[in-house]
Amino acid sequence: MTIDGNCDHTIPNPDADIHDHYSHLIENAEALLYGRITFELMKYWQTLLTHPSDNKSHNDFAIAIDKTPKIVFSRTMKSTGWDSAQLSDKSLPEMIKELKNGEGKDILICSRSLIIQLLNENLIDEFQLCIHPIIAGPGLMLFDKIEKRIDLTLSHTKTFKSGAVIHYYIPIRN
Repeated sequence: MTIDGNCDHTIPNPDADIHDHYSHLIENAEALLYGRITFELMKYWQTLLTHPSDNKSHNDFAIAIDKTPKIVFSRTMKSTGWDSAQLSDKSLPEMIKELKNGEGKDILICSRSLIIQLLNENLIDEFQLCIHPIIAGPGLMLFDKIEKRIDLTLSHTKTFKSGAVIHYYIPIRN
């Protein structure tokens, strides 16, 4: 997202360090959870599996995302078109609770709509907000539909050469 909270994926231009960070994060995740719209955008990475780019970090990210199980929440899709992705047959809160009883690996919530739903259900254990040094102006804001105040504790940060910073936050449970 940008400094002003815009979460349009077309605004920042992640560098190799950021792609490498997320490749490693994804490789070590139990699952990636998507809503339909974000999932459809992420299918771009499938093209790099058969037609690699000149950018090694992009190709590595494509391999990582391809290998990691993906669960898609959609009422309209009939199939995912991706061998490592499946449509959820459970509600989002039910799936999160089931996955939390799994191997103990990270469950990555990769869609704005799912983040909002899980925040409102108090089911997020940690945020990793990558903030790019851009002020985008009007656009899709990450936290515009939160039902109540949520206090967070900053656990640590990671800064990239590009000036992007990941803030790691833990929600304070009341």
